[in-house]
Amino acid sequence: MPKREFKTIYRELYQPPTEPVTVDVPAMNFIMIDGSGDPETDPWYQQVVEALYAVGYSIKFILKERSEDLDFVMPPLEGLWWAEDMAAFTEAKREDWQWTMMLMIPEPVDDEMYLEGHKKACEKKCLVAADLMRFERFDEGLSAQIMHRGPYAEEGPTVQRLHAFIAEQGHRPRGKHHEIYLSDPRRAKPESMKTVIRQPVG
Repeated sequence: MPKREFKTIYRELYQPPTEPVTVDVPAMNFIMIDGSGDPETDPWYQQVVEALYAVGYSIKFILKERSEDLDFVMPPLEGLWWAEDMAAFTEAKREDWQWTMMLMIPEPVDDEMYLEGHKKACEKKCLVAADLMRFERFDEGLSAQIMHRGPYAEEGPTVQRLHAFIAEQGHRPRGKHHEIYLSDPRRAKPESMKTVIRQPVG
């Protein structure tokens, strides 16, 4: 029985073209942890990512035990980014960045199953960041997005193209800058990395 692969099921959300497009993003459940500062130097960021994947895989195994039909391929890591002064991004003031890292958790997972998965993951290993994890429904709705190819540090022109498209369509940005990380930076060559850049619009 093939596992559910959400990058295929929701191809329009996870595989956008390299030109901006609009999408209507359905409400989905996520496990989330908040943080701040430079993700490249702050050890908290790594603890957050470790906790998310540990609990995510714990939930995955619970679903698989209940039914092979419910098994799934772990969705990619996602991040929401913002700052009180958005110049912190254009000026690379990473210490002022605010972020929420998250993993999509598919149905039929509910609060009870999330808590079971959380408990089992924490019994196996001390996950400090898991204490601040939450299970939440996230609804973005109408959004613009684009595929960025290349290193994270070179996202600027791609983001500018996306925001120019938003203005051309008569929309305005709302909510938080959203990134979906399709490549593992530990394995992929910088020039071949793929990141979905999404911005909710109103």
